[in-house]
Amino acid sequence: MLFNTIDFVIFLPIVVVFYYVIPGKFRWIFLLIASYYFYMSWNVQYIYLILFSTIVDYLVGLRMGNLSSKKAKLPWLIISITMNLGLLFTFKYLDFATENLNIIFNQIGINKQLPIFHLLLPVGISFYTFQTLSYAVDIYNNRIKPEKHFGYFALYVSFFPQLVAGPIERFDKLNPQFKQKTNFTYQNFANGGRLILYGLFIKMVVADNISGFVDSVYLTPQLYHAVDVWKAMIFYSFQIYSDFYGYSLIAIGSAMLLGIYLMDNFKTPYLAKNIAEFWQRWHISLSTWFRDYVYFPLGGNKTTTSFWLRNIIIVFVLSGIWHGANWTFFIWGALYAIIYILEKIFAKYIKAKDRVSPFSITHLLLALKTFVLVTLVWVFFRSPSFSDALEILKAAFRNWGVFEKTLTIPLSTTVFFGLFILSDILLYNNRFDKWIDKKPYVMRWSIYGLLLFSIIVFAGVENFPFIYFQF
Repeated sequence: MLFNTIDFVIFLPIVVVFYYVIPGKFRWIFLLIASYYFYMSWNVQYIYLILFSTIVDYLVGLRMGNLSSKKAKLPWLIISITMNLGLLFTFKYLDFATENLNIIFNQIGINKQLPIFHLLLPVGISFYTFQTLSYAVDIYNNRIKPEKHFGYFALYVSFFPQLVAGPIERFDKLNPQFKQKTNFTYQNFANGGRLILYGLFIKMVVADNISGFVDSVYLTPQLYHAVDVWKAMIFYSFQIYSDFYGYSLIAIGSAMLLGIYLMDNFKTPYLAKNIAEFWQRWHISLSTWFRDYVYFPLGGNKTTTSFWLRNIIIVFVLSGIWHGANWTFFIWGALYAIIYILEKIFAKYIKAKDRVSPFSITHLLLALKTFVLVTLVWVFFRSPSFSDALEILKAAFRNWGVFEKTLTIPLSTTVFFGLFILSDILLYNNRFDKWIDKKPYVMRWSIYGLLLFSIIVFAGVENFPFIYFQF
């Protein structure tokens, strides 16, 4: 069930109404049923995987909660890690690993070929396995106590607004909210509705309308002028941002209608002054997950330079591979590691103000530099293969003549693209619901009307899946 479909438009109000009608002590049952129904709408068989993951981590958590020492807990933590990463590897990376092993066998003269299973990737598996894994690690480190109520734990794993593509929530932040008596409030309803409306706008009007231009250039970059190739590259930077940002806002808004607060996943990342800040503002729930559960345990920056370099490379490469079973994602993560390290080195010699106005020339120039670097690296993320990425980059820097195709962009797409960029600047270190809440009544409702009109008139008839659903 996609957020941008009539099914969800019907599903969400029904859930919200029944949630507030049902007595508080039974709400977790209703939310759990609704979440499982939401997930099974993709594929009924997927529910067995999420149930398996839930049951194993629930039992592991209970067992570790009865043990006092980390040494005694360690075997149970290993069970959780093995199960979660085993599920992820089997459904996401097994075929990729097998294909590469078969290539190696051919190169060294071994005739045996391993079978390719062509397993379908269960929706959301990268997100809920990381969520349950963090639960087990936090119990191991005595940060939290295990949840003894299976129903509440199952709801933590499967809560429908953030189940498919995050945010990846921590147990100590999300689970207590399910147990609190929540009353309907106008503020939650207003802010939740605002986020959903704005999220649908930037997904259906901005992201979906520029996707066709991106696809056409990436399909045959050699046929386009370099300027058109650069347009497509820039468009993709905003396509993936508005697509995932839109999803996150709808998820946060949907949960807010129920009086449940999810973490922000984006904070104007393209206004970041450097790559380090970019990753503090982009897919925040994932970057902080890798920081807390990989980077810090490896020693973080409180170690020798060589180990710090190792830690940075490991975190960025793992972040890349998390997105998909393809060498392009490995390269994507590795490039970020290289740029991050180089910026840290040069920062020692270039003393720039840490806190400059987002509208100052210094900030804008630094943000432009970061945006160009991110746009170039996105090429590997978007391309199906390394050779395809090279074709795009070659076309971007070499195609300076007359070419067969021209990228013609409708005025409406250009206008909405520009409006989104402007709104992102206005929302620097802010969020749409908080920003618009302070505006005059007439201005607020004029913006609501414009957003709704744009969705009805300019959104395509085709329901484009959210890009991060494939991860």
